[in-house]
Amino acid sequence: MRIDLHCHSTASDGTDTPAELVRGAAAAGLDVLALTDHDTTRGYAEAIAALPEGLTLVTGAELSCRIDGISMHMLAYLFDPEEPALLAERELVRDDRVPRAQGMVAKLNALGVPVTWEQVERIAAGGSVGRPHVASALVELGVVPTVSDAFTEEWLADGGRAFVEKHETDPFEAIRLVKGAGGVAVFAHPAAAKRGRTVPESAIAELAAAGLDGIEVDHMDHDADARARLRGLAKELGLLVTGSSDYHGSRKSVSLGEYTTDPEVYGEIIRRATGAFPVPGTGGA
Repeated sequence: MRIDLHCHSTASDGTDTPAELVRGAAAAGLDVLALTDHDTTRGYAEAIAALPEGLTLVTGAELSCRIDGISMHMLAYLFDPEEPALLAERELVRDDRVPRAQGMVAKLNALGVPVTWEQVERIAAGGSVGRPHVASALVELGVVPTVSDAFTEEWLADGGRAFVEKHETDPFEAIRLVKGAGGVAVFAHPAAAKRGRTVPESAIAELAAAGLDGIEVDHMDHDADARARLRGLAKELGLLVTGSSDYHGSRKSVSLGEYTTDPEVYGEIIRRATGAFPVPGTGGA
Protein backbone atom coordinates (compact mmCIF):
# COMPACT_ATOMS: atom_id res chain seq x y z
CA MET A 1 0.00 0.00 0.00
CA ARG A 2 1.56 3.30 -1.15
CA ILE A 3 0.50 6.40 0.78
CA ASP A 4 1.54 10.02 0.09
CA LEU A 5 0.24 12.40 2.76
CA HIS A 6 1.42 15.84 1.57
CA CYS A 7 0.54 17.23 -1.88
CA HIS A 8 -0.48 20.57 -3.36
CA SER A 9 -2.72 21.65 -6.23
CA THR A 10 -3.54 24.90 -8.00
CA ALA A 11 -5.85 25.68 -5.07
CA SER A 12 -2.62 26.93 -3.46
CA ASP A 13 0.87 26.78 -4.99
CA GLY A 14 0.90 23.53 -6.95
CA THR A 15 0.83 23.45 -10.75
CA ASP A 16 -1.62 20.52 -11.16
CA THR A 17 -5.34 21.11 -10.79
CA PRO A 18 -6.97 18.97 -8.09
CA ALA A 19 -8.36 16.71 -10.82
CA GLU A 20 -4.97 16.37 -12.51
CA LEU A 21 -3.39 15.67 -9.13
CA VAL A 22 -5.62 12.71 -8.27
CA ARG A 23 -5.35 11.28 -11.76
CA GLY A 24 -1.56 11.63 -11.57
CA ALA A 25 -1.52 9.92 -8.17
CA ALA A 26 -3.43 6.94 -9.56
CA ALA A 27 -1.07 6.77 -12.55
CA ALA A 28 1.89 6.82 -10.15
CA GLY A 29 0.53 3.72 -8.41
CA LEU A 30 -0.54 5.41 -5.19
CA ASP A 31 -3.32 3.93 -3.07
CA VAL A 32 -3.82 6.96 -0.80
CA LEU A 33 -3.21 10.65 -1.45
CA ALA A 34 -3.64 13.60 0.92
CA LEU A 35 -4.58 16.99 -0.55
CA THR A 36 -2.94 19.53 1.75
CA ASP A 37 -3.08 22.93 0.10
CA HIS A 38 -1.87 25.93 2.06
CA ASP A 39 -4.54 27.26 4.44
CA THR A 40 -7.39 26.29 2.10
CA THR A 41 -9.79 23.46 1.34
CA ARG A 42 -10.95 24.87 -2.00
CA GLY A 43 -9.59 21.92 -3.98
CA TYR A 44 -11.63 19.24 -2.23
CA ALA A 45 -14.73 19.23 -4.44
CA GLU A 46 -12.82 18.98 -7.72
CA ALA A 47 -10.48 16.29 -6.39
CA ILE A 48 -13.36 14.18 -5.07
CA ALA A 49 -15.33 14.54 -8.30
CA ALA A 50 -12.35 13.28 -10.32
CA LEU A 51 -11.16 10.64 -7.86
CA PRO A 52 -10.26 7.46 -9.77
CA GLU A 53 -11.36 4.06 -8.58
CA GLY A 54 -8.69 2.48 -6.39
CA LEU A 55 -7.36 5.77 -5.01
CA THR A 56 -8.43 7.07 -1.60
CA LEU A 57 -8.32 10.80 -0.84
CA VAL A 58 -7.39 12.15 2.59
CA THR A 59 -8.64 15.72 2.93
CA GLY A 60 -6.34 18.12 4.73
CA ALA A 61 -4.50 21.43 4.68
CA GLU A 62 -1.04 22.77 5.44
CA LEU A 63 -1.40 25.52 8.03
CA SER A 64 1.04 28.45 8.21
CA CYS A 65 2.41 28.80 11.75
CA ARG A 66 5.15 30.71 13.57
CA ILE A 67 6.84 30.02 16.90
CA ASP A 68 9.46 32.29 18.48
CA GLY A 69 9.93 34.07 15.16
CA ILE A 70 10.44 30.82 13.21
CA SER A 71 8.04 29.88 10.40
CA MET A 72 6.74 26.33 10.44
CA HIS A 73 3.97 24.39 8.73
CA MET A 74 1.39 22.15 10.35
CA LEU A 75 -0.28 19.42 8.31
CA ALA A 76 -3.90 18.98 9.41
CA TYR A 77 -5.69 15.82 8.32
CA LEU A 78 -9.36 14.80 8.25
CA PHE A 79 -10.74 17.81 10.11
CA ASP A 80 -14.25 19.18 9.63
CA PRO A 81 -13.70 21.91 6.99
CA GLU A 82 -16.77 23.82 8.17
CA GLU A 83 -15.84 23.93 11.87
CA PRO A 84 -16.11 27.71 12.59
CA ALA A 85 -12.99 28.38 14.67
CA LEU A 86 -10.50 26.63 12.37
CA LEU A 87 -12.27 28.02 9.29
CA ALA A 88 -11.97 31.58 10.62
CA GLU A 89 -8.26 31.15 11.32
CA ARG A 90 -7.58 29.68 7.86
CA GLU A 91 -9.39 32.61 6.26
CA LEU A 92 -7.40 35.09 8.35
CA VAL A 93 -4.12 33.55 7.22
CA ARG A 94 -5.25 33.22 3.60
CA ASP A 95 -6.55 36.78 3.37
CA ASP A 96 -3.18 38.12 4.53
CA ARG A 97 -1.39 36.35 1.68
CA VAL A 98 -2.33 38.96 -0.95
CA PRO A 99 -0.99 42.07 0.83
CA ARG A 100 2.06 40.07 1.84
CA ALA A 101 2.82 39.04 -1.75
CA GLN A 102 2.19 42.60 -2.91
CA GLY A 103 4.71 43.76 -0.32
CA MET A 104 7.29 41.33 -1.68
CA VAL A 105 6.70 42.64 -5.19
CA ALA A 106 7.26 46.19 -3.92
CA LYS A 107 10.50 45.17 -2.22
CA LEU A 108 11.72 43.41 -5.35
CA ASN A 109 10.93 46.49 -7.42
CA ALA A 110 13.00 48.56 -4.99
CA LEU A 111 15.84 46.11 -5.56
CA GLY A 112 15.59 46.69 -9.31
CA VAL A 113 13.68 43.50 -10.19
CA PRO A 114 10.87 44.30 -12.69
CA VAL A 115 8.35 41.79 -11.30
CA THR A 116 4.72 42.95 -11.38
CA TRP A 117 1.68 42.05 -9.31
CA GLU A 118 -0.14 41.12 -12.53
CA GLN A 119 2.60 38.59 -13.27
CA VAL A 120 2.28 37.00 -9.81
CA GLU A 121 -1.52 36.90 -10.11
CA ARG A 122 -1.24 35.17 -13.48
CA ILE A 123 1.12 32.54 -12.06
CA ALA A 124 -1.13 31.96 -9.03
CA ALA A 125 -4.07 31.44 -11.41
CA GLY A 126 -6.65 31.96 -8.70
CA GLY A 127 -4.88 29.82 -6.11
CA SER A 128 -3.97 30.89 -2.59
CA VAL A 129 -1.05 33.18 -3.45
CA GLY A 130 2.27 32.56 -1.73
CA ARG A 131 6.02 32.94 -1.95
CA PRO A 132 6.37 30.13 -4.55
CA HIS A 133 4.34 32.23 -6.99
CA VAL A 134 6.66 35.21 -6.46
CA ALA A 135 9.60 32.82 -6.79
CA SER A 136 8.21 31.54 -10.09
CA ALA A 137 8.03 35.12 -11.32
CA LEU A 138 11.74 35.50 -10.53
CA VAL A 139 12.43 32.35 -12.55
CA GLU A 140 10.41 33.73 -15.48
CA LEU A 141 12.47 36.92 -15.38
CA GLY A 142 15.75 34.98 -15.29
CA VAL A 143 16.70 36.36 -11.87
CA VAL A 144 17.16 32.83 -10.45
CA PRO A 145 17.34 29.48 -12.24
CA THR A 146 14.83 27.60 -10.06
CA VAL A 147 12.11 28.27 -7.50
CA SER A 148 14.32 26.82 -4.76
CA ASP A 149 17.06 29.33 -5.62
CA ALA A 150 14.65 32.15 -4.79
CA PHE A 151 14.39 30.93 -1.19
CA THR A 152 17.67 32.45 -0.04
CA GLU A 153 18.60 35.49 2.06
CA GLU A 154 19.32 37.22 -1.24
CA TRP A 155 15.62 37.06 -2.09
CA LEU A 156 12.63 35.43 -0.37
CA ALA A 157 13.85 33.32 2.55
CA ASP A 158 12.80 34.33 6.05
CA GLY A 159 14.64 37.55 6.77
CA GLY A 160 15.72 37.88 3.12
CA ARG A 161 15.91 41.16 1.26
CA ALA A 162 12.42 40.81 -0.24
CA PHE A 163 10.81 38.89 2.64
CA VAL A 164 7.56 40.18 4.11
CA GLU A 165 5.91 38.65 7.16
CA LYS A 166 2.28 37.52 7.13
CA HIS A 167 -0.20 36.46 9.74
CA GLU A 168 0.76 32.99 10.92
CA THR A 169 -0.93 30.91 13.58
CA ASP A 170 0.72 30.06 16.88
CA PRO A 171 1.32 26.28 16.55
CA PHE A 172 -0.12 25.54 19.98
CA GLU A 173 -3.29 27.32 18.88
CA ALA A 174 -3.17 25.44 15.57
CA ILE A 175 -3.07 22.11 17.40
CA ARG A 176 -6.00 23.18 19.58
CA LEU A 177 -8.02 24.28 16.53
CA VAL A 178 -7.25 21.16 14.51
CA LYS A 179 -8.18 18.92 17.42
CA GLY A 180 -11.33 20.95 18.00
CA ALA A 181 -12.30 20.28 14.39
CA GLY A 182 -11.72 16.55 14.80
CA GLY A 183 -8.43 16.51 12.92
CA VAL A 184 -4.91 15.13 13.31
CA ALA A 185 -1.87 17.45 13.47
CA VAL A 186 1.56 16.60 12.00
CA PHE A 187 4.56 18.96 11.92
CA ALA A 188 5.67 19.26 8.27
CA HIS A 189 9.37 18.96 7.29
CA PRO A 190 10.69 20.06 10.72
CA ALA A 191 14.37 19.78 9.73
CA ALA A 192 14.18 21.63 6.39
CA ALA A 193 17.08 23.92 7.25
CA LYS A 194 17.49 25.28 3.73
CA ARG A 195 14.13 27.04 4.14
CA GLY A 196 15.47 29.05 7.11
CA ARG A 197 15.73 28.55 10.86
CA THR A 198 14.22 25.34 12.18
CA VAL A 199 12.22 24.77 15.35
CA PRO A 200 14.40 23.37 18.17
CA GLU A 201 13.72 19.90 19.51
CA SER A 202 12.77 21.37 22.89
CA ALA A 203 9.87 23.21 21.22
CA ILE A 204 8.82 20.04 19.37
CA ALA A 205 8.67 18.32 22.75
CA GLU A 206 6.40 21.10 24.03
CA LEU A 207 4.18 20.73 20.96
CA ALA A 208 4.01 16.98 21.55
CA ALA A 209 2.90 17.60 25.12
CA ALA A 210 0.21 19.94 23.75
CA GLY A 211 -1.26 17.24 21.51
CA LEU A 212 0.86 17.15 18.34
CA ASP A 213 0.24 13.78 16.70
CA GLY A 214 3.30 13.34 14.53
CA ILE A 215 6.22 14.69 12.53
CA GLU A 216 6.98 14.36 8.85
CA VAL A 217 10.32 12.56 8.65
CA ASP A 218 10.77 11.15 5.14
CA HIS A 219 10.87 14.30 3.00
CA MET A 220 13.02 15.62 0.18
CA ASP A 221 14.45 18.38 2.40
CA HIS A 222 15.73 15.92 5.04
CA ASP A 223 19.03 14.13 4.57
CA ALA A 224 19.76 10.71 6.07
CA ASP A 225 21.16 12.13 9.30
CA ALA A 226 18.14 14.38 9.80
CA ARG A 227 15.75 11.49 9.23
CA ALA A 228 17.57 9.30 11.73
CA ARG A 229 17.55 12.09 14.31
CA LEU A 230 13.85 12.79 13.78
CA ARG A 231 12.93 9.11 14.04
CA GLY A 232 14.71 8.98 17.37
CA LEU A 233 12.94 12.11 18.55
CA ALA A 234 9.56 10.77 17.45
CA LYS A 235 10.15 7.53 19.35
CA GLU A 236 11.19 9.48 22.45
CA LEU A 237 8.12 11.71 22.31
CA GLY A 238 5.61 9.08 21.21
CA LEU A 239 4.90 10.81 17.89
CA LEU A 240 3.75 9.25 14.64
CA VAL A 241 6.28 9.27 11.76
CA THR A 242 5.02 10.16 8.30
CA GLY A 243 6.62 10.37 4.86
CA SER A 244 5.41 12.46 1.94
CA SER A 245 6.47 13.93 -1.37
CA ASP A 246 5.30 17.50 -0.69
CA TYR A 247 4.46 17.43 -4.39
CA HIS A 248 3.94 20.78 -6.13
CA GLY A 249 3.82 19.64 -9.75
CA SER A 250 6.43 21.26 -11.99
CA ARG A 251 7.30 23.81 -9.29
CA LYS A 252 9.50 21.18 -7.56
CA SER A 253 11.53 18.25 -8.83
CA VAL A 254 10.01 15.67 -6.46
CA SER A 255 7.58 13.09 -7.88
CA LEU A 256 4.29 11.86 -6.45
CA GLY A 257 4.94 8.95 -4.12
CA GLU A 258 8.68 9.58 -3.94
CA TYR A 259 8.34 9.42 -0.15
CA THR A 260 5.53 7.54 1.56
CA THR A 261 3.90 6.78 4.92
CA ASP A 262 3.73 3.39 6.60
CA PRO A 263 0.22 1.86 6.34
CA GLU A 264 0.10 1.31 10.11
CA VAL A 265 0.70 5.02 10.72
CA TYR A 266 -1.98 5.87 8.19
CA GLY A 267 -4.37 3.57 10.01
CA GLU A 268 -3.62 5.33 13.29
CA ILE A 269 -4.29 8.74 11.71
CA ILE A 270 -7.68 7.49 10.55
CA ARG A 271 -8.40 6.06 13.99
CA ARG A 272 -7.64 9.38 15.71
CA ALA A 273 -9.63 11.57 13.29
CA THR A 274 -13.27 12.36 14.00
CA GLY A 275 -13.89 15.37 11.76
CA ALA A 276 -13.91 13.62 8.39
CA PHE A 277 -13.26 10.26 6.76
CA PRO A 278 -11.03 9.29 3.82
CA VAL A 279 -12.90 9.35 0.51
CA PRO A 280 -12.65 6.21 -1.64
CA GLY A 281 -12.47 6.71 -5.40
CA THR A 282 -15.40 5.63 -7.51
CA GLY A 283 -13.98 6.26 -10.96
CA GLY A 284 -14.34 10.02 -11.33
CA ALA A 285 -14.31 11.91 -14.60
